[in-house]
This record gives sequence, C-alpha cells and structure tokens, in this order.
Amino acid sequence: MKKTPSKKHSEKTAPKEDFKTFAFSKENEEKIPEILKRYPEGRQASAILPLFELAQRQCGGWLPGSAIEKITEMLGLPIIRGYEVATFYTMFNLKPVGKYHLQICGTTPCMLRGSEDLKRVCKRFLGIECGETTEDGLFTLNEVECIGACVNAPVVQINDDYYEDLSEKSFLNILDNLSEGREAKPGSAISRQGSAPLKKEQS
Repeated sequence: MKKTPSKKHSEKTAPKEDFKTFAFSKENEEKIPEILKRYPEGRQASAILPLFELAQRQCGGWLPGSAIEKITEMLGLPIIRGYEVATFYTMFNLKPVGKYHLQICGTTPCMLRGSEDLKRVCKRFLGIECGETTEDGLFTLNEVECIGACVNAPVVQINDDYYEDLSEKSFLNILDNLSEGREAKPGSAISRQGSAPLKKEQS
C-alpha cells in the first residue's frame, strides 16, 4: 500500500510533555514498596532499574531528567549515578519517542536477512530514518544491537513486542495497521511456532 510519507522531525522536538518536574502517579506510588521489598536491607539502590522502567512507562516511553533526579534522591544516590545507569542501558530512552517505538535489530544475522530493507520501508512509508520521529508522534525509528531472536531474523521490537521473520511486505503491513489504528499481531510473520524449523511446504 502506498502512503505519502509523514513529515518528520528529530526526537529533540517530539511532541511530548517536557516533565520539568516529576512525581509518580498514585497508582505507581503504590507499587514502589513492593519493588523495594525485592532487595535486601542496604541494597535498595538496585531498585533503580525497575523504578526507572516504571517512570519511563508513566512518561510515555521516555525517561526525563527530572525522573532520574527524583528516583536517585529517593534511593539516596548521587544524581550522577542515576545518569550513569540511564545512559548505560539502551532500554532507557532519554528523549521523547513516538507512540510506536520501532527498534530494528541491525546485528549481523538480521542484517544478512534484510534489516536494511526494513529501514528503507520506514523511509518510504513513514518518511523517517534512524533517530527520527514522525510529525504526528506515532512512530520513532532506531537501530539497536542484538535483541536475542537471531534465528527468526530479521526482527523488529515495537514497544514491548517482537515482530519476527519479517519481509518488506509483512513489515509494511504492520506499519499500515498501526498507522490506521488496527491491531498488528506480534510474533512470526510466517506463522513459525517459536523458533521451530519451517514445515517443508513453508520452506
């Protein structure tokens, strides 16, 4: 399906709230004691990862500086420690992202199986390249390193879900469904069961 590419802009200007100050929602505040209980006395600093993840989800997929500062203060850590953690783990997005965060694996198995073609699909269909977000705020595209589904390459992670065994056509269909507000079923695009070998008629 042809579609006029959306206008794009960098993540720096993505239409998301700036979060100059941050506070956990009432619902998330209630989750914090349970998170802290997972760690031995004196080791609660390790809760920084699940608390960052909780804050990122609350903020619509990214982790603003005000949330980093709030959580490090809560755990009694230096602010610089929070930034060290947030910049080390690629799961944390330090700039706003679109409603659908497209993470295309570019490691060797996926590259050999067509991940570059998938990036070109984003360029043609959405009008964006890696590191960019569509003007409507729906899609952000990034290339990432191995996401652990090599046998079903090429693979794209969209928010929390993996889309595997993709071709240009199947990936375009996913983007079309998401852009129109329809469901896009995660998993293998060729109906593979897990990472099982393909049936003879599918190969």
